[in-house]
Amino acid sequence: MERTVTGPQTAASPLPDVSGLLDGLPRQRELPARAPAPTPAAARPSFRPWHLLPTPAGTPFTFAYAALLALTSLVAAWADPALMHTLYQDSSTDVAHLVRTPVLVLLASALWIAGGIVSPYAAAFVLVLTALERRIGGARAACVFLAGHVLATLATEVPVGLAVLFGHLPDTSLHRLDYGISFGVAASIGALSGLLTPWVRWPLLTLVASQLVNDLIAFQDPLTNWGHLIALTLGIAGWPLVRRWRLPAVSPVSV
Repeated sequence: MERTVTGPQTAASPLPDVSGLLDGLPRQRELPARAPAPTPAAARPSFRPWHLLPTPAGTPFTFAYAALLALTSLVAAWADPALMHTLYQDSSTDVAHLVRTPVLVLLASALWIAGGIVSPYAAAFVLVLTALERRIGGARAACVFLAGHVLATLATEVPVGLAVLFGHLPDTSLHRLDYGISFGVAASIGALSGLLTPWVRWPLLTLVASQLVNDLIAFQDPLTNWGHLIALTLGIAGWPLVRRWRLPAVSPVSV
């Protein structure tokens, strides 16, 4: 028997419109675009004062050389003055010694600091060679220093020898007392300035060059003063080379 359903049929009756009620439900918030992770502090160049000084691991050449210079400065301060005068004479890069034992005196003259450990060149050596070695490595920093020391010495002493040979200077000029690290330091300053940012490079060069020119104008030791300017110029001329030598690692001193 067919049964008849008299009540409302669900299939035929549409559902009530509840779309408006859904607007009251909280919607899922869209997540904002994630900001890029900040660069770790260790990877960003930063200024660390202790990196101005040499260390055995970070700057072995400068550290070892500075220790040797400190030792020879102590010897010079406490040894007998007559003994020190003899040592200085034997280490002098004058024409007479350069003709007889050039390699020995060029190396020996770089073991002493003119003026001792309190000389401005002692402080400049530590700061400049440390910064230079951190940027190009110990062996290359040694090459820059040695090139300035040797080439500036020859550039000042060879003309003296020729002047004596042609009778323009007396024979006593062949025995001039000349020793110290100042030529190597001046060349290192010139080379280092090429690796610095312009706002540090040009004030540094202006300050150093003006001081060297003032020393030359004073005319107290013109041969040495000319050697300082020559060494500084040699360091500047080496900018293309030291820039190719620059280490890929981020410099710990952000200049």
